[in-house]
Amino acid sequence: MTANLTLMHHAPLARYTSWRVGGPADTLVKVESLAALQQCLADVPADEPITFIGLGSNVLIRDGGIRGTVVVMHQALQTLEMQGALIYAESGVTCAKLARFAASQQREGAEFMAGIPGTVGGALAMNAGCYGGETWQWVHQVLTINRAGEVHIRDRAAFSPSYRHVTWPVADEWFLGAWFAVPAGDGAASAEKIKQLLAKRLASQPLNMPSAGSTFRNPEGDFAARLIEASGLKGFQIGGAQVSEKHANFIVNLGNATAADIEQLIAHIKQTVWQQHGVTLIQEVKVIGEACS
Repeated sequence: MTANLTLMHHAPLARYTSWRVGGPADTLVKVESLAALQQCLADVPADEPITFIGLGSNVLIRDGGIRGTVVVMHQALQTLEMQGALIYAESGVTCAKLARFAASQQREGAEFMAGIPGTVGGALAMNAGCYGGETWQWVHQVLTINRAGEVHIRDRAAFSPSYRHVTWPVADEWFLGAWFAVPAGDGAASAEKIKQLLAKRLASQPLNMPSAGSTFRNPEGDFAARLIEASGLKGFQIGGAQVSEKHANFIVNLGNATAADIEQLIAHIKQTVWQQHGVTLIQEVKVIGEACS
């Protein structure tokens, strides 16, 4: 271990995901600063895969774990400040914290981010959104880092965001942060809206159980939860994984689920909805790693 960097081998990853499942990483690195991240990237062989994890709230890590190096970022890159008329948020800042900060700075429009259970880095990578808003609608510029540890500022125009997806201009780069052009407005009204959105989220989602938020994207003109519930799958269970009885687009870990249970349940939901409604559900959750042999 060196300053601001912790390295472990064959480290279980379940504790780093909101589903609380997942096998080991060959090498797990926890960084607490940009300098530590640059050191980490410099030390990884050029042909070794690198996987970044923030809060692990939108990822399913298979039971066989992840080969190569896994970098855990949730303790690093926490700067959140005004820079002129822009909000600068580093990738380790939670989306909820960014929403509250925007309101405190008399900005309106970022309230929806309070409902995203992840970090700015993850939200940028997948154009996360909820309650009618999407992360990239306010992005002005982003800060990235590549495998060589080189840092770049890139304009929004270099990226092509779409629904829960972002196309990158170059390969092997990761987000360090972003500048957000959130419009000026009524901060008190924004704070009240955040309060209402969080109350709505608490009332409608199984926040007391391990999950990864919404499992599937909403089909155009419809809702994944409605289709899943209409297929009779609310409460359906495979092993320790269950379609939430509170919100059908959530899969919850009842306490003893494996990643294989969750992945099988995802496949069963997709097949059932297709058979009954002719709709192909596209999963929002990213599945990574290897199954157990």
